[in-house]
Amino acid sequence: MSLYKRLHEQQGSNGSAPAVNGSTPTGLSNRRDPVLDDLRQKIHHHLIDELGPILYDKRLSEDDLRRRVQEQLQSALAQERAPLSAADKAQLIQDVSDDILGYGPIDRLLKDPDISEVMVNGPNSVYVERSGKVEKTQASFVDETHLRRIIDKIVGQVGRRIDEAQPLCDARLPDGSRVNAVIHPLAIGGPFLTIRKFSADPYQIDDLIRFGTLNAASARFLQAMVVGKLNILVSGGTGTGKTTTLNVLSSFIPADERIVTVEDAKELQLHQDHVLALEARPPNIEGKGQITIRDLVKNTLRMRPDRIVVGECRAGEALDMLQAMNTGHDGSLTTIHANTPRDTLSRLETLVLMAGFDLPVRAIR
Repeated sequence: MSLYKRLHEQQGSNGSAPAVNGSTPTGLSNRRDPVLDDLRQKIHHHLIDELGPILYDKRLSEDDLRRRVQEQLQSALAQERAPLSAADKAQLIQDVSDDILGYGPIDRLLKDPDISEVMVNGPNSVYVERSGKVEKTQASFVDETHLRRIIDKIVGQVGRRIDEAQPLCDARLPDGSRVNAVIHPLAIGGPFLTIRKFSADPYQIDDLIRFGTLNAASARFLQAMVVGKLNILVSGGTGTGKTTTLNVLSSFIPADERIVTVEDAKELQLHQDHVLALEARPPNIEGKGQITIRDLVKNTLRMRPDRIVVGECRAGEALDMLQAMNTGHDGSLTTIHANTPRDTLSRLETLVLMAGFDLPVRAIR
């Protein structure tokens, strides 16, 4: 029996499409209680007023801060005297704690080790990637304002901003997870938030062999290329593991070499001692102060690098990267978006031309 027929029969017997991992179909238990939401908002504001600067006091341990939040929560609930069931009370305490100390409704998703990506498509639409498969969750925000507050909290932690003048932003969480946020007017039905998690224990070459990504002979060949200081360009489509591969290859760089990494938002996790990490900076509210990947690549040449590792070449920095590779900085590594090796070379030529120099294609090649 074909896959189409099996799915058709399964849907016919159930009366609807099967839920992913036994989750409830969209719209059944995903509804929020407006009374609880109002109480949650009221208690949230009360905690902000009462605790204030304590929430940002670096001298407090996470356990101490959590204890103080719990004490204020219990006090606020006692003052409200709301007729809550034990389950509703526990859920409200958990939700407010997640809002104050973490990232709201998605905080528990970010702590799940089996989830690799969290995708928020609006207040009531949250998806995750679990074990390579995308599935919808029952997590939801109160409204767009609630979601915006969490987005502002995330981007504010790394000194970036997002508003109508600059409605999209790349940032990262303290654990290195990559964040992309888009708000109105660009996000129709949004705001949108995408978080790609990165493991505290990054993959090693043995993991890739175990997954079947490559065999032992290929692994030894790649290691020899890195140690031999050959320039390497990792290419692939979105979500194919370019950064993971770049991270694994970079782990082969000898510990006695000086490594300078350049990224738009820090993702690489190198464990050598002599690593300098540079991160691009967007313009400020006046449109000034921007530091691009290209600016940083140029600056690395003055930092006496043995290796230059660029997280991704997306524009004119490709020219500076090629010049570095051909002027004594052998063994440099970077990634590029392309689906095939031939497409990679064509894409690289295009990126070099984006540097703004009228170079003939023959000279680029």
